[in-house]
Amino acid sequence: MAATAACSLQMAAVKPCISSSHRGVKAGVAVVGGNSKGASWTKLSSASHISSGQPFLRSFTSSSVKFDKVVTRAMAESSTNKPISGLPIDLKGKRAFIAGVADDNGYGWAIAKSLAAAGAEILVGTWVPALNIFETSLRRGKFDESRVLPDGSLMEITKIYPLDAIYDKLEDVPEDVKSNKRYSGSSKWTVQECAESVKQDFGSVDILVHSLANGPEVSKPLLETSRNGYLAALSASSYSYVSLLKHFIPLMNPGGSSLSLTYIASERIIPGYGGGMSSAKAALESDTRVLAFEAGRKHRIRVNAISAGPLRSRAAKAIGFIDTMIEYSLANAPLQKELSADEVGNTAAFLASPLASAITGAVIYVDNGLNAMGVGVDSPIFKDLDIPTDKH
Repeated sequence: MAATAACSLQMAAVKPCISSSHRGVKAGVAVVGGNSKGASWTKLSSASHISSGQPFLRSFTSSSVKFDKVVTRAMAESSTNKPISGLPIDLKGKRAFIAGVADDNGYGWAIAKSLAAAGAEILVGTWVPALNIFETSLRRGKFDESRVLPDGSLMEITKIYPLDAIYDKLEDVPEDVKSNKRYSGSSKWTVQECAESVKQDFGSVDILVHSLANGPEVSKPLLETSRNGYLAALSASSYSYVSLLKHFIPLMNPGGSSLSLTYIASERIIPGYGGGMSSAKAALESDTRVLAFEAGRKHRIRVNAISAGPLRSRAAKAIGFIDTMIEYSLANAPLQKELSADEVGNTAAFLASPLASAITGAVIYVDNGLNAMGVGVDSPIFKDLDIPTDKH
C-alpha cells in the first residue's frame, strides 16, 4: 500500500512508522550507545532560538552491519553558565515518540529537531517499507546537514521503531501484507507491538506525536472516491491517532503531551485535497477534543493539534500542486513569507512543554495567518484596492 508522507499539506502520508530491533549498530556520524547524560544542555529560551539537544543513541536492528566511525559528540557545552533570561522551554529528562518520520524534510523531522534542541530524548516510528532506506541514509550521513541544531550540535535519535499504524495488533494484519517483501526482516510493527517494545526498552514516554496520514485516492474528487478509499483515508489519517494514543497512554507519565498534525481542509474547501482526506482531518480535529477530555480526566495528558500550512516536502510534491498552494499562501496570508518546518517544530516544542500546561483540546494554526482570511486578496476583483504588500 503506497503511502505518501503526511507533511506539508498533511495529505497522503508516510504510513505508520518504523523501528528497529536490538542489534546495536554504530551508524554514520552518530555515537550509538552514547551516554544519555551527555554534555550539559542549554535551555530553549524561545521558539525562535532552540539550543542544545540530547545525546543521540541509535539502536538499528534491521541491519547487522556495524559501523565504528565516530565523530565529535552532537552536544556542545554552553558557552556561558549565566542564567537564561525569559521563559525557557526545557524538556530535559523528557522522552518523545514521534510516529511518521521517514525522511529529513517533513514536519515530523522538524518536530523531532525542536524537541531534541529543548533537551528531549527522541524515539521515532517509521513506516516499515521506508525503514531500510531511512536507517541507511542516517548511517551514511545523508541527513547530517538536516540534523544540525541551532547551537551547531547534531540531533540524535535514540532508537527507530518499525510501525504501520493502520494495524492495531498482529491479528489485524492480512496474510498478503505479512508475506510482502517490503515487510520482511521487520517485526513488532503494529501499534500495540510498537508500544510494547517502547515500554520494554524505556519504560515510559512523556511526549507523543502523530505525524502520519495516507489517502490512497487523495487526487480524486470526493464524489469519485470509493468507499474503500474513503475508509482507508480515515483509518490511516485519523483513527491511527486514536489507536496510537490508546496504546501509548499506559506508558505516558502524568502531565505528558500528545499532538497531531492537521490541515485547514478540515474546515475549508481545498480543491484537489480529495479521497476523503478532508473528512479525515475533520475527524482528527474532532477526536482531538474528545481525546483531550478523556485523556485529561483519566491520565492528566494534554491533547492538541497543529494545523500547519503548506510545506514543500517530498510527500507534498508527489501530490502535485504544493507549489501552487505555497504561492497562494504567499500572496494571501497576512504574513507574506514561506512557512518553514522549523516554525511548526517550535510550536510543537512549546505545546509539549510546561509553558502550555493549560492548553488542551486546541487546534493551533501555524500557517502565517492564512486561516484567518475570508477571500483571496490576489483576486482581480481587488485590483483597485490599496492592499498592503510586503516588499521585503
